[in-house]
Amino acid sequence: MIELPETGYLRLPQIIGRSAKTDATNSRRKNPQEAIHALIPVSKSAWWQGVKDGKFPPSIKLSERVTVWKVEDIRNFIENPNCKFAINAGVLK
Repeated sequence: MIELPETGYLRLPQIIGRSAKTDATNSRRKNPQEAIHALIPVSKSAWWQGVKDGKFPPSIKLSERVTVWKVEDIRNFIENPNCKFAINAGVLK
């Protein structure tokens, strides 16, 4: 299993994983995107539906285009997948 820090935040690809990008656009980048192994292997749409339904931890909006989840919440979910979460996304100010 991937080792998680004690505290901090994770972005979506760090939670649900990402396959390596090998398309033409990516080959021109200075830093091609490498594969990230999933902590919780679900699709992006299933993840967002689970967040909406309270099945997965609530998200935190850091900015208009940056959404994160607390490491502690993700760890808690991995250890106890049947737990329920409050259905309200937070916004850090």
